[in-house]
Amino acid sequence: MAQEYVTREALKNQLGIEAGDTDRDARADRAVRAASRAIDRATGRRFFLDEQPQTRTYRLDGRIVREPEGDLLLVDDIGDTAGMVVEVGYVTSFSPVTDYETQPDNALADSRPVTGLLRAGRAWALPSSRVRVTARFGWPTVPDDIAEAAMIQAARLFKRADSPEGVMGSAEWGVVRLSRRDPDVWALIEPYIIPGF
Repeated sequence: MAQEYVTREALKNQLGIEAGDTDRDARADRAVRAASRAIDRATGRRFFLDEQPQTRTYRLDGRIVREPEGDLLLVDDIGDTAGMVVEVGYVTSFSPVTDYETQPDNALADSRPVTGLLRAGRAWALPSSRVRVTARFGWPTVPDDIAEAAMIQAARLFKRADSPEGVMGSAEWGVVRLSRRDPDVWALIEPYIIPGF
């Protein structure tokens, strides 16, 4: 189940809405959900952790990077390796693999996900094989940059109801057309975009 990167309460506080004012809660919830999922789509990843281990199967074509130390299999973000199971095989027959290292080094200790599995001095398997990984996918914790980007974007979406044509007015500045992409949001999420996505 998807999780949001900012809470309704935090958004209301940011917008100066009293906690007891519940008239706009549904609108705030929609803004929070939309902002969080927009960040997921823009970066090609998600920043919440699966509640339970999930199983994903990978074809080797296009996912193997030949390193001097061995073959590196690129996987989806893994945020928790406790009880992780890695298997190699074909459609219905898989065998466990234990001689791999998670990459990058110290990723989870640095609150970043594991994105690769390295078999030192070895190849993963034949190109027609599959690798099946059971783990908790996602990020170990939501990065501060992502939470801040979600807050900015959610506030912007919440206020958007007051500017349905993409134009806002102010006594100080007059009429202003809103940009399509918030530069601050983009600057915060850009380092997290999956290369080539």
